[in-house]
Amino acid sequence: MATVHHWTGLEARALRHALRMSVRAFAQHLGLAVATISKWESKLAATEPRPDTQAILDTALGKADASVHLRFEAILSETTGTMPAGPRAWEYESWADDLDRVVVALSRQNFTFADSLLDRWLGRFSPTELDEKGLYLFARSTALLGDLQRYRGTLGGLLSAQHSYTDARAVFTELGIPRRVAQLDLALAVVMEMSGKLEIAARTYEALAVDDRLSRRDRARARLWVGTALSKDGRHDYATRAMRAATREFEELAEPDDWSMAHQKLALARRGAGDLTAAFRLLDIARTAGAPESPMQRVQLTTAQAHILRTDPATRDDGLRLLDDAAQVAARSGLGHQLRSIEAIKKTCEGAFKPRHQ
Repeated sequence: MATVHHWTGLEARALRHALRMSVRAFAQHLGLAVATISKWESKLAATEPRPDTQAILDTALGKADASVHLRFEAILSETTGTMPAGPRAWEYESWADDLDRVVVALSRQNFTFADSLLDRWLGRFSPTELDEKGLYLFARSTALLGDLQRYRGTLGGLLSAQHSYTDARAVFTELGIPRRVAQLDLALAVVMEMSGKLEIAARTYEALAVDDRLSRRDRARARLWVGTALSKDGRHDYATRAMRAATREFEELAEPDDWSMAHQKLALARRGAGDLTAAFRLLDIARTAGAPESPMQRVQLTTAQAHILRTDPATRDDGLRLLDDAAQVAARSGLGHQLRSIEAIKKTCEGAFKPRHQ
């Protein structure tokens, strides 16, 4: 929390602006005369409030929320041309709170809001002026920036995500936090898979699936993603075995969202193997496990259903309609990777069902 050891009219004016109050409103807020506030504002650092008024200003600043403190510090720095290096104690708390908000925003695909919160902190401090606590928050912010870039899924975004994850990994390595390093290894493997490097991604997932640096849930996710990479590479039976092992882990861990996602990916693997009966059964399990809450969940589930439906000529048109629905949601939500995947599936459909020349 910001503190003032000695108030002058300069600090008082900065507090008024930080509170976004008029002179009259500020006077009422402090219980002082408007003329007193006007005197401070005209003389600034050349005038000092009385000791009892100093206490009133201390109280007003102490009761203000973190956003007021942030503005107060910024206004003073602009006025005096000085800014203490590194975050203050209250800024650490505000930074951590904002990162929790970023996690929620990303889960809902509110990318614009998440981007604004991350930019607020990543653009404010240089790593060279941060202590260990600040470096931890900086690295976590950088990792979340990688998530944002990855979820948006543009080709440039994937490269940016790789750079962000690598930078964050370096800081966590320096801080000696192996769990965070391993989590970033997992994120980097996802980027490799999304970039089409399926064999390398699968080998990395397999190593991380038995890596004690990760939580049991993260190890199960790595095992599931071994299956997704192998399935994309056409190795559907091996993929199915890996995915079923992950599904059992999610069930034991009581992770319903992961369990549902595993069934969705299993359905696609069985579709690839030509077992449509099992694919539809597994997809029904995924659909009934819980309603998808985020745009990404809706797009992924709808795309999986469409992918399976379009395999059978009898349900091909239904599948194509669902692909169009998924594409619209992906476009509205800025899900570039999912949109490109849908367009690729549609092109495959067009090629597979193109009429032959007589």
